[in-house]
Amino acid sequence: MKIAQVAPLFAPVPPTDYGGTERIVHALTQELVKRGHDVTLFASAGSHTSAKLRSSSPTPLWEGGGDALAWHALEVEELVRRSAEFDVIHSHLDILPWLSGDRYDAPLVTTMHGRLDPPEVRKLLAEFRDWPLVSISNSQRRPVEDLHLNWVSTVYHGLDLEHMYSLGNGGGGYLAFVSRLTPEKGPAIAIQAAIKAGMKIVVAGNVPDPEKEFFETEVKPLLKNPLVEWAGELDDEGKNKVIGGAMGFIVPIQWDEPFGLAFIEALATGTPVISIERGSLPELIENGRHGFLVSNEGELVDACKKVDRLDRSECRRWVIERFNPGRMARGYEAVYERLVKKAA
Repeated sequence: MKIAQVAPLFAPVPPTDYGGTERIVHALTQELVKRGHDVTLFASAGSHTSAKLRSSSPTPLWEGGGDALAWHALEVEELVRRSAEFDVIHSHLDILPWLSGDRYDAPLVTTMHGRLDPPEVRKLLAEFRDWPLVSISNSQRRPVEDLHLNWVSTVYHGLDLEHMYSLGNGGGGYLAFVSRLTPEKGPAIAIQAAIKAGMKIVVAGNVPDPEKEFFETEVKPLLKNPLVEWAGELDDEGKNKVIGGAMGFIVPIQWDEPFGLAFIEALATGTPVISIERGSLPELIENGRHGFLVSNEGELVDACKKVDRLDRSECRRWVIERFNPGRMARGYEAVYERLVKKAA
């Protein structure tokens, strides 16, 4: 099958730092090529892939690559011109390609990678309700169930977790918070729960510019507690080491996360998850087996104290079996075949 994969241009594929969508696009593209498909990847310059690469911007836009809307519009316009070359087009750009209407000469399907509850997103989806969509979890659809959108499938993310992360023994005797330092990730709540449980916590992650005030006022004062260690921003090797050495991975989300790559990455090191029972998390883990999903902040403390009872090997086995590139690619192959058959 001739497949176009269309990535955002903010970060290279795969990303060298933060970039969850680009990481998934890379894993999917590599696996589709491995499975014998003819794949063209539309992405920023600096991307690396076994597919045919079409650099749609001269640099990743997060490196100061210019007007994001302009470069993405150019990417879409080239896609339209070349659409007859493909059997199917798989977009990861949300709504922008839909503005080209019926100019495509191949079916186009869009994976929605973000949250769907903002009012403006709901209005856009209602306006373009006929375009085929793929969700990354069943829970992602809930805010827009009443819109009766054209959902084709749910396909869970997959990464090469077996080789990206190694099984840790949790011997550090601490909890780990490794994520973006933003209110929806609950860093202050995680630190306070660890302190109340009398347990050490290692905190790491990046602080986005819009959240610097939140970090300075809500998180930084808590870092002075002797039970708290600040590790800064970690690369993949650092995350593997810090999370693998932790007894539990505590990121008590304060929003309905549509997937949560950090959680499956943590489980790949064998480290059980401690979080809030929201969003996609009940689809990613079995409560009491791969971690603890609680209903309120008060229950976090109890979860911290018993997380070391869980089987780390089972945590790793679960995610490697369930969230791998092969399983993800098979899910998308079924989507592609359905759309091609419908368009014939």
